[in-house]
Parts: sequence; structure tokens; C-alpha cells
Amino acid sequence: MNSLTVRMARSSARHPWRAIVGWLVFVALCLAVGSAVGMNSAKTADYRVGEAGRAEAMAAEGKLERRSTEQVLVSARSGTLDASAAGAAVRELTARMERLPEVAEVAAPVRSADGRILMVEVALKGEERDAKDKVDALTAQTGAVQQAHPELLLQETGSPSISKGVDEQRGDDLALSEKITLPVTLLTLLVVFGSLTMAAVPLLLALSSIAAAVGLSMAASHLSPDTGIGTNVILMIGLAVGVDYTLFYLKREREERDRSGGRLSSEALVELAAATSGRAVVVSGFAVVASTATLYLASDVIFSSLATGTVVVVLVAMASSLTALPALLTVLGRRAERRAARRAERGKPARRTRGEGGGRVWTALLRPASRHPLATLCVSVLALLALVVPLAGLHLTEMSRDTHSREIPAMRVYDRLNAAFPEHRVTHQVVVRAEAAQAEAVGGALRELARRAEADPLFTGAHRLRTSADHRISTLELRVPYLGDSEQAYDSLDHLRDDYLPATVGRISGAEYGVSGDVARYTDYPAHQNSRIPLVLGALLLVTFLMTLYAFRSVTLGLIGVALNLLSAAAALGLLVLVFQHTWAEGPLDFHSTGSIGSRVPLFLFVILFGLSMDYQVFVVSRIREAVLAGTPTRQAVLDGVRRSAGVVTSAAVVMTTVFVSFVFLHIIEMKQIGFVLAAAVLLDAFVVRILILPSAMLLLGERSWWPSRPPVRAAAAPQAQLPPDRPVVDVR
Repeated sequence: MNSLTVRMARSSARHPWRAIVGWLVFVALCLAVGSAVGMNSAKTADYRVGEAGRAEAMAAEGKLERRSTEQVLVSARSGTLDASAAGAAVRELTARMERLPEVAEVAAPVRSADGRILMVEVALKGEERDAKDKVDALTAQTGAVQQAHPELLLQETGSPSISKGVDEQRGDDLALSEKITLPVTLLTLLVVFGSLTMAAVPLLLALSSIAAAVGLSMAASHLSPDTGIGTNVILMIGLAVGVDYTLFYLKREREERDRSGGRLSSEALVELAAATSGRAVVVSGFAVVASTATLYLASDVIFSSLATGTVVVVLVAMASSLTALPALLTVLGRRAERRAARRAERGKPARRTRGEGGGRVWTALLRPASRHPLATLCVSVLALLALVVPLAGLHLTEMSRDTHSREIPAMRVYDRLNAAFPEHRVTHQVVVRAEAAQAEAVGGALRELARRAEADPLFTGAHRLRTSADHRISTLELRVPYLGDSEQAYDSLDHLRDDYLPATVGRISGAEYGVSGDVARYTDYPAHQNSRIPLVLGALLLVTFLMTLYAFRSVTLGLIGVALNLLSAAAALGLLVLVFQHTWAEGPLDFHSTGSIGSRVPLFLFVILFGLSMDYQVFVVSRIREAVLAGTPTRQAVLDGVRRSAGVVTSAAVVMTTVFVSFVFLHIIEMKQIGFVLAAAVLLDAFVVRILILPSAMLLLGERSWWPSRPPVRAAAAPQAQLPPDRPVVDVR
């Protein structure tokens, strides 16, 4: 009763208003610091991986990198295109665009094969990642020309406008997610506690933790740059773990209040909760942090950004549950004590709290494991293994621009551009670095490569050759008349890398070369992730085992935890393949199947699920170990511990699932997949693993569950009552 968590709770309980005000000041300071330093967004160079990344770095060295471009389509609103009117509009548009400081170059107009559309391509200055912030100036000029020529239709698209549209859609999606998540979470907590006041406490603390984490993440972005999805992750993980940690603590405090019969003060009850659930919060919180930190081993800016957001929000949520929560419980408890005293003076019976004693529902759900543990274990494991089977057909790809929602206006124009100008669909950039004296040989080799590509039906035959001012870097741009996510586009890349480059540039001594472009990125990124998965997964398994070993001093439980986490994660991933790689669920979940899973999803699932599963593992096994320490035989301790914790675990799972399911309503396909797979994994973990598999395994193992050492049996130490024994029972509602 003198651990750090208890001392923190004791301090907050003795000075509750000071702790509450201190927490609010901390949140305000985090937001102030974040606003002062601002967000450091990832740059184009931060995303470079594989051969495509090396080629892009070489092109940038020679100032030959591909510029971000916008395309403006000029067509008739009806009938044939008036060449005179279209020409006048193009000249005005070109003049306006060239005056903009954001514009590097305006290309000559190109007419479509059917003569119905003119295209004007505008190249932007500066970083590729910053281009979306400059696109408003261009669209304003397009709009002005459109207003001056109402008989024509001017439409703009391009990577910058598409990125801007995706960001706006993401913002709208997040607002919808909040509208779904917050009411459902509040309703779930209201059912759990039967009190609006107590239901509001976890939600308010979680929201304040999210606010503080957003501020801190801005400061942290100067160490690990933000990729634009940090806020999504903070919202998703922060609400889930923030409510979970508060829920664990609150339920234990109410249970101790019910058990004490009013003989303990609010301060004493808070200390008891801190000694038990408080410790579980700390252990599970650090488990999530340690598990998530393995994402840094992926050597990828997106995963690093995900890890930073998750680590920050989990640490803040832990801090709120160990400082602000005890203070709030003390304030509410004291108010309830005064209300109970007044009821006693009027001769009214005292209200009782809802303890967590384990009801008939959980007794019934545990009956298969308690009566037939071996059969229950076998059936449950086989059921999860059946869900793992679809993993044999797992196909990972990088979700390209073509997968974005067509509700984004720029995407609809993008489809029109691809249809009218197929030769502009895909561009491969071959980059060569060699000594300046070899420039002529490099140029000859690249022209030979262009001739070979011209004879290949996978290429259009159009090409562009450029050389840097110092003659060390040369680039060759080749166009492909197929969409970026098509098999033909990937085949054209293979022809370049495997055949044409080795036979031409590859013969020049000392020359470095590579192919970049969107298709090269879509190829190299999944390959990079696949190469890092063994390292990250190995570190994850080791961290999970060590955290469980530290928490329970049991090798057996450590191995069980690793095995169960692997099983539930694999089953959830198999279910994801079953749903998203096929078309049968497109209607209900509102998506267009790409026949693949986003390359980031499996790694993100394993890391986050392993961390979140530790919440349930620590909470459930802590209750079991607590009973064993008090002298209860392991069999009875398992049944009592699972029964007494089942309600809070499932309530927490419902809240967490609600948060994740809300992301299924997002338009971004990869976020849909992440939300779905995490929701499925949490449900499987809470309702199958923790209620059926874990108790069955521990019942079969018996005392061997604690190998190599059994927890020392000691008499349960009754807390010293700090209030008279006839103190009335109070209700924190």
C-alpha cells in the first residue's frame, strides 16, 4: 500500500481540488506549447524507401526531381469544342498561372485524341508534400477563367488538389466519427454505472487526455515528423485506452465501496483502487507503450508517426487516471457521503453501489470453461484457427491514388483526365548518377533504353531526357498508358528494372541508377514493409513476453499471452481478408474492393493489438493472482477472477470496439481496414480469448500456471477503517 501509484492517489485524494486544477493547467500548457512550436510535417525526403527512394534522392541532388503538377481540362459544356473560345480561355489561363509565385512552369496545351478536350499542365515550385497548401491559388485562377468563359467547362485535378480533397474528406470523416463514438460511449458507460455523473467522468478524462496529447504531439513532431494521421491515431487510441483505464479504476473503487459497507472514507477507497487497478493501469499502459515503440524498428516515417501519437496519448491517459481521477472520485465520494448522512438523519435507507461481484450472465458464460475446460479450449482455438485460414490468400499492396473516394471532386476529374489522355496516366523516371566525364555515355545508354521502350507495347514511346548542370545526374521519363494500379503498369516497371536498365545503363562502369515514380513507390513500399516485419514482430513478441513476466513472475503466463495475442491477431487479419479482399461486403461497408489489404495494416494491427490485449490480460490475471495471494486455490481463483472482471472487460471492449467501428465509416480504404480489423480483434480477444480460452488453459494447467514460482500465499490484509463502522453506505451517483 505504499507503491508509487498509491502515493500519487493518496496525494490527489488529500488535495483533490489542487490535483484537478493541476490537471487542467497541464492540459492547457500542453496545448499552449503545441500551438507555440507548431506541427513539423514530414517532408518528401522522409518518405523515401527502396530503389524508388534512392532514385528520387539522386534526382533531387541534380535538381531534376519531378514537380507536383495540376492539370486543367477545358471542354465544351455541350456539343463540340469551339477552338477559338477554347484557345482564348487557355491563353488567359496560362497568363494567369504564370504570374503566380507558386508556379514553376505552364506547359503548352495538349488536345485529346478525340479533339473534345484541351489540357493545360501547371508545374508547382517547392516540396511535393507542400503542394496541396498552394493549390488554392491555382484553383482560384481556374475559377476566374471559368467565370469569364461560361460557355466552356474548366475542371482542375492533380496530386495537390487530390491530396487537399483527401484531407478535407478526412476532416469530415473524423467529425462524423466523433458524432458516432461519443454518444455511444456515453450510453455504454451509463449502462455500466447507472449514473450520468459517473459515466461522464471517463469520457471527460479521455477527451482531456486527447487534448493534451495533441499539444504534446506537436512538440514531439520536431523529433519524429508528423505525416498527417497523428490526430486520427490520437483520437482513436486515446478514447479507447483513456476510457478503459478510467473504467478499470472506477469499477474497482465502486466494488471496494460496496464491500466496505460505508466503513471506509473516500480517500481510503481511492487508495485501495490505486493499489490494485492502479497498478494494472500502469503495467498495461507501459505494455502498450513498449509494444507500440517497436514500430520505430520499421524505419518508416508513417509508422514512426503512428508510434509517436500512440505513445504520447497512452502516457497522458495513464497520468490522468493516476492523478485527476483519484481527485474526482474523492470529490464525488465526499459529496455522496454528505448526501448519505442526510438520508440517514431522515431515517431513509442507504443506497448501495453496483459492485462488480460477477452476475449470473458471466457465470453462465464461464460454465463451459469450468465444466469442460479441454473441450472448450479445443473448440475455441479451432474456431479462431478457422478464421486464420483466409490468410493464405493475403495480398498486400500500397493503396494508390486510384483507391481514393470518387466523392472528392478532383478524383472525378482525374478519372476524366485518364480517359481522355491515357498517355499521361503513369510516368516512370529513370535516374542515373555517374562521373561528369561519362555524361555522353550515359546519354547514349538512356536513348538506347528509350528506343527499346518505344518498341514495347507497355510504353507510349514518348520520353523526356534531362541532365543536371554539373552533368553528373541524368533522368529519362517514360510514359505508360495504363492506370497506376494495373498489372500492365507493374509489368512495365519490371521490364525497366530487370531487362532494359541492366542491358543499357548497367554496362557503364560505376554508374548508379534506379527507377522512381508512383508505380515504383507502390512496389517498393510493401517490399520494404515485408522486409521489416520479422524484426518488428520478433521484438513485439519479446516485449510482450517480458512485460507479462514482469507483471506476474510467470514464464507460463508469458508464453500463453504471446500465443493468445498471435492467435487473436491472426484470426482478425483472416477475417479482414475475407471481408475486404472480396466484393460481398462492399455494399454494407461502403467500399470498393481493391482485391488487397493495405501494406501498413497487418503490422499496425499486431503492434496495437498486442498492446491493447495487455489491458485485458493484466486486469483479468491480476484479479486471479490477487485471489491466489490471499490463499484461494488456483482453480477457484481463476473462476472468481474472470467472473469478477468479465463485466468491466467486456464493457471496456464495447467502448473500444465502438471507437474502432466508427473508423469503418471513413472513406479512406486503409483507415476502414484498420478500424474493422482492430474492432474484430478486440471483440475476439474480449469475448473468446478472455472468457473461454484463457480460463480453460489456466484451469487445465492449475498451479503450473505460475511456473516457475507460485505467488506466495498470505493472509488478506483488511484495510484499516478510517471511518466509524456505523458510517452509512454511500452512493457516488
